[in-house]
Amino acid sequence: MRPGLLAVVRKEVLQVTRDRRMMPLLVIAPVLQLVVFGYAVDFDVDHLKTLVCDQDHRAPSRAWTRRLLADGSFRDASEEDRCRAPEEAIRRGEADVALVLPPGLSRDLARDRPVSFQILADGTNPLDGRFARQVALGAAEALEADARSARLEALRGTTGIDPTPPRIDLSLRVLYNPALKSRVFMVPGVAAMILLVVTTVVMSMNLARERELGTLEQVLVTPLRRWELLLGKVLPFIALGAVDVLLILTMGALIFGVPIRGSLSLLVTGTFLYILSTVGIGIFLSVLARNQQQAFLMAFGVIMPGILLSGVMTPIENMPVWLQPLTALNPIRYYVTMLRAVLLKGARLADVWRELAAMGLFGVVILAAAMARFRKRLG
Repeated sequence: MRPGLLAVVRKEVLQVTRDRRMMPLLVIAPVLQLVVFGYAVDFDVDHLKTLVCDQDHRAPSRAWTRRLLADGSFRDASEEDRCRAPEEAIRRGEADVALVLPPGLSRDLARDRPVSFQILADGTNPLDGRFARQVALGAAEALEADARSARLEALRGTTGIDPTPPRIDLSLRVLYNPALKSRVFMVPGVAAMILLVVTTVVMSMNLARERELGTLEQVLVTPLRRWELLLGKVLPFIALGAVDVLLILTMGALIFGVPIRGSLSLLVTGTFLYILSTVGIGIFLSVLARNQQQAFLMAFGVIMPGILLSGVMTPIENMPVWLQPLTALNPIRYYVTMLRAVLLKGARLADVWRELAAMGLFGVVILAAAMARFRKRLG
């Protein structure tokens, strides 16, 4: 190796190893992201909240319901109030699948009469919707096989004739996304990710760059108050985020057919609260970083786990139980949930107020912490 090249390599190694903040970002952050990615991204459909509305209340219907819930793919979320309006329960996010067994099902099975039952599935997540459709078809076949076996056992010994099994009619409805298009599911998640990148990364690097160049100190000698300075830096990013969301939703509706069924005022309110959170994160990271490189790596270290733990790509219910509580500290989770509910389900304020409150609380806390740290750093 040439002496000049060796000297450059040695200088770069020393420069990186001397920075106590850079080494954890380069070594620990990738390991954490790998662990989070490995556990959080799970495309297996599991633990679907299932509303079982058994109006028959007989042994065959109860036995069939127990078998449906036995393998853990469906998790019983049945309540009497929800069964009165299963579509409303799915719209509010209280259930992913609703199984409606009509009264007289067991009697009709025993008398070889046609039997019909209904399965409602939430199509906002195509993965869950396709799985529910497959299970529904399998459920009809299983119910028919059970009826066939029971009749054969009862009549074969006495008549020697195989009876004709009853016809079972399955009524399957996939709500909110009947075609199960993945684009309809992903566009709201993409909107949340783009907003996070634009506001968090650009905001953190912008402040870090001004500190590197010394322009921030020049502004501080002006009569401007520090809160005015900070607000003046935040407002353009809030406006930029609003424009990005408008463009994404417009293109999503025109190109990918994403519906906008809910209130625009709810969308605006939720987006504003979410941008407050992401901008606050950007300010906080910029204060912690000494230069643009650190700011970018810190932002990247926050963005990747945030996306993976948000439910954008895979349901939170599929994640390990010990990992799920961490998603409660993630504003992306609440924004994606709110966005999908309002756009695809036409959710109202009563349906998404928890998500709005969580984003508002997180935004206030992170902005207050960022501003306090910002004043302390400048002081």
